[in-house]
Amino acid sequence: MTHDREICGTIFNIMRFALHDGPGIRTTVFFKGCPLHCQWCHNPESIAAQPEWLFHEERCLSCGLCARACPESAITMAPGGPVTHPEKCTRCGACARICPTEARAWMGDQWSVEQVIKEVHKDRSFYEQSGGGVTFSGGEPLQQPLFLEALLRACRQRGLPTAIDTCGFAPQQVIDTMLPWTDLWLFDLKALNPETHKRFTGRDNQQILANLAHLLKQNSRVRIRVPLIPGVNDSAEEIGRIGAFIRASGTPEAVHILPYHRIGVEKYQRLNKKYTLSDRLPPDEAQVSVAVNRLLEFVNPVIIGG
Repeated sequence: MTHDREICGTIFNIMRFALHDGPGIRTTVFFKGCPLHCQWCHNPESIAAQPEWLFHEERCLSCGLCARACPESAITMAPGGPVTHPEKCTRCGACARICPTEARAWMGDQWSVEQVIKEVHKDRSFYEQSGGGVTFSGGEPLQQPLFLEALLRACRQRGLPTAIDTCGFAPQQVIDTMLPWTDLWLFDLKALNPETHKRFTGRDNQQILANLAHLLKQNSRVRIRVPLIPGVNDSAEEIGRIGAFIRASGTPEAVHILPYHRIGVEKYQRLNKKYTLSDRLPPDEAQVSVAVNRLLEFVNPVIIGG
């Protein structure tokens, strides 16, 4: 029989003193892997389930250590610096480990439940003073259900408040498995129109909507987070559909509007990926206010940010 402390999962970051992933001061554990491919994702390094490297070109010394360390010859040196050949890369991480300036950052490592709990427990006093806790985010934490459940149970045993930040795309039985151990759900609701949702995230939203309705019917603590993306879900019609669905499904603790931003654009370049919403600008204060007032016709409270 496998004990919880022996279960491992893949995470790519643990952020301490997080202030936007639930109430109070929190430690956020970022899981690797997500079933959605949201075109505005500000953590593109979280999407692929397998580890990958992120290249900070401005830090590179062109010393050639990465090329010499690569066992597959997936890196060659050119006049402008190292060139990586993705088709040869086996993601062994040798290049990142040897880089003296951390120009190559390795995203994704195996952690045990015991290792994660030891790390998040360091900030227990901050949780107690601020009403905070531990948030499991990503990526999508529900993609690694055994690891997530074991972490939630371990937190409960130690009196650490928990939150799951989720896109909601998972079998309902996975949601139900987490219910007894989860204090708060941060549930992303990106679009009601199924064609819009699939176009911009790569997935249909039927399961997501069903899971949100199910959570609200369980009287779980749920904060719904709506990313406000220009040209995607910011029309009065779409915001109205979102509000009507929430009202018909139950009563969340709050609805948060998260205005679109471009903070993660540089990450796409460092991952050698294309950012497809480069023509979109963040909504201004007036546009955000219109969305908030439209939602307030259906639900309350509506909060900007968080």
